[in-house]
Amino acid sequence: MNYKQNEKINQVKESTLVVGIDIGSTTQYARAFDWRGIELGKVFPFSNSREGFESFKAWMQHLQDKYKKLDAIVGIEPTGHYWFDLGAYLEDEGILLVMVNPYAVKQTKELDDNSQSKNDRKDPKVIAKLVTEGRYSAPYTPDGVYADLRIMVANRKRLIREMTQIKNRFARWFAIYFPEYTDVFGDYEAQSSMLLLKKVCTPEAIVELGAEKINQIWRDAKLRAVGMKRATTLCETAKRSIGLKKGSSAAQYEMKLLLEDYEYKKAQLDAVMEEIEKLCRKIPESEQMLAIKGIGVITVAGFLAEVGDVRRFESPRQIQKLAGLSLWENSSGKHKGQTTISKRGRSKLRAVLFNAAIPLIAKNPEFKSLHEYYTTRANNPLKKKQSVIAISCKLIRVFYAILANGVTYDSQKLLSDIHRQPQVA
Repeated sequence: MNYKQNEKINQVKESTLVVGIDIGSTTQYARAFDWRGIELGKVFPFSNSREGFESFKAWMQHLQDKYKKLDAIVGIEPTGHYWFDLGAYLEDEGILLVMVNPYAVKQTKELDDNSQSKNDRKDPKVIAKLVTEGRYSAPYTPDGVYADLRIMVANRKRLIREMTQIKNRFARWFAIYFPEYTDVFGDYEAQSSMLLLKKVCTPEAIVELGAEKINQIWRDAKLRAVGMKRATTLCETAKRSIGLKKGSSAAQYEMKLLLEDYEYKKAQLDAVMEEIEKLCRKIPESEQMLAIKGIGVITVAGFLAEVGDVRRFESPRQIQKLAGLSLWENSSGKHKGQTTISKRGRSKLRAVLFNAAIPLIAKNPEFKSLHEYYTTRANNPLKKKQSVIAISCKLIRVFYAILANGVTYDSQKLLSDIHRQPQVA
């Protein structure tokens, strides 16, 4: 429902019951108004449960019958995940649900009482007022494969964060007990390193085990990248280590826990990535997206998870606005403000596009040429970061064409879009 402002206002008619709800974790508070802002009934609290939702529906129906309202619009201010269940219930019941921007609610609070106070009675009225003025948007809840992708991408992000925490714990352990370890193993996550850490980890234990037995551990595992030379270097390094020797037995146990956490989370991450790849394959157009050099599964999955079915958009500009990449300018009178991106939208989508644009510029010949053109053109050359934003917007248009129209990615067509300035002789 991509209505313009006037169309949104026209949605609220004299026969419409406008309901504002202040969402809470356990209890919601609703207030009902007519199209002129006159309150109908009293504040209605209801619980976040099936019984509460049904009592809310009965309350609305009673007001519609009493005041002869033919339809209803329910407005909410999204508060984390607490509105999801209510939103699904209203959708199933065929009741129109719209969302108002929390920033707009905050800015509008003082209109009635010149106070920025917040309470369960005041907020539903502010929300309903914004709905009658057409200052709302329709919520989008992805369905099918897009809903699965959104959940799995969120799980991947959580696991990445947890893996980073574990790696930070590894870094702390090495800094305390064996600071020189990373001089021998540049990457402690290497298979040879992890295999050794499961056996011995402290400098004292490594010296006691000896180079011959360390090398034998690698030989038994048939690792060829390491040998006697690395084992000898490790033992010599362990002998002169400045690592803390107190509590070495507990330090070994801590390393055991770290390795268990690492392997468990890594296995979870690998499983999630496998599931994400399966879900992407269910969307045929994703193959064309992956055919673009520099675009990987993470970018495709992240874009589809945040945008959903692109066919619900009339143009790629709406996706650009959704990502907060639309331009805005702060100018007044003779003052000419700087033009920047709005950053009003889905920050996760903006991050996916920005993180995708960087490797595209480095690895993809056509996007690299586009970046060079943006930053070196004679008229209005862009700074590097501005060019990255422009490339992100270009990527939106490419993805939209592939997903909405089923076209094949054409690198030459992308390059033909560059309008070069004629050179002066």
